[in-house]
Amino acid sequence: MADVLKKVPVAEQDPQVRATNFEEVCLGYNKEEAMEEASRCLHCKNAKCVQGCPVNINIPDFIAEVKEGRFEEAYKVISQSSALPAICGRVCPQETQCEGKCIRGIKGEAVSIGKLERFVADWARENGIKPEAPAEKNGHKIAVIGSGPSGLTCAGDLAKMGYDVTIFEALHKAGGVLVYGIPEFRLPKDKVVAKEVENVKALGVKIETNVVVGKSVTIDDLLTEEGFEAVFIGSGAGLPMFMGIPGEQAKGVFSANEYLTRNNLMKAFREDYDTPIAHGKKVAVVGGGNVAMDAARTALRLGAEVHIVYRRSEAELPARKEEVHHAKEEGIIFDLLTNPKEILVDENGFVKGMTCVKMELGEPDASGRRRPVEIPGSEFDLELDTVIMSLGTSPNPLISSTTYGLDTNKRKCIIADEETGATSKEGVYAGGDAVTGAATVILAMGAGKKAAKGIDEYIKSRN
Repeated sequence: MADVLKKVPVAEQDPQVRATNFEEVCLGYNKEEAMEEASRCLHCKNAKCVQGCPVNINIPDFIAEVKEGRFEEAYKVISQSSALPAICGRVCPQETQCEGKCIRGIKGEAVSIGKLERFVADWARENGIKPEAPAEKNGHKIAVIGSGPSGLTCAGDLAKMGYDVTIFEALHKAGGVLVYGIPEFRLPKDKVVAKEVENVKALGVKIETNVVVGKSVTIDDLLTEEGFEAVFIGSGAGLPMFMGIPGEQAKGVFSANEYLTRNNLMKAFREDYDTPIAHGKKVAVVGGGNVAMDAARTALRLGAEVHIVYRRSEAELPARKEEVHHAKEEGIIFDLLTNPKEILVDENGFVKGMTCVKMELGEPDASGRRRPVEIPGSEFDLELDTVIMSLGTSPNPLISSTTYGLDTNKRKCIIADEETGATSKEGVYAGGDAVTGAATVILAMGAGKKAAKGIDEYIKSRN
């Protein structure tokens, strides 16, 4: 009999093999493994795991169905709350959310809720199971800006309520950060993302690509000329931040946003695509979040020796533990308690290295983390040909600057009510990274879900 205190292990590609390809790292559970893992769930009456889920999936009920091998029923339970289960099962930080609240985790290991959600969603896709059809149309038109996780969730929920929903996407492919930001080896695009987008379209949602709101059309146009009664802004946070150190304008310096977009959306890693990127043989990624891990592991797969340069210690790394573990397994070098001072440039304007300084941790700062302090005289040079800055992103101000009466904060994030998503402009709602700055997929989905409810209440109050 299996040890109920321990998770059923999940198969993964060998680190030495996967470091040379873009195939998915985690291979997921099979039926027998999923049912065995589901049997570890205690089916708590006061399920804290549900409280830890930003979209409030009925976790005990879906796991109970998996335990009995009723996978279609499990999918129906998940679909009541989530439009993107195959994505959430792969990229959500379950360890700090649902699994972090799991009672089983007090004396052993938490139930692998994320891996079970992934299994159910994958099983449904492979067996042609679709979300349940939406209610009859109610005659009201809603516009959604952006087809990332918040936009897809908001659109899907509104469609289920009977609204006529159109998503406007600036890029040529729907999916937002799910397509351009997260690498293929963590989130397959054709097999997973495209299929989840199709499921949202199956609910009746229309998606118009290559529409840059703020240029092609404004939000005011949508409300006054196009017949939309409300608008949800889920445009994300795609404007990269830089350090402002000398040499940052050199050839060979990328934002993680550009580097990942070139690889993920434009397929720069594939020889049969005419969208190459300067690969680099010695690469430094500055930052310690999930995006930094994604950029570093992508550069590794393109043939580089890769360093993560992060000014705090491993305990403060904001990336998921699983991503850090995978990066280490694959051979990424972690230069912790290290901070860049200057990017060194050769006579032709190309990166040739980076001067760094060693750090130590002092007193906690406003974030609650211990503040890094330079150690005098500890400067040293790293020999490099590529630097990727992964320091976070902020919303592009295009939408807010072209929308009359839409309030933003000093970071150009749209100000919106936490519970409803309502902004300062009547009929306009917002959520996800456009409001919070760069955050997680599941938090963006939670915001989209709240906004859908807020929009529904708004439309009903006017009619």
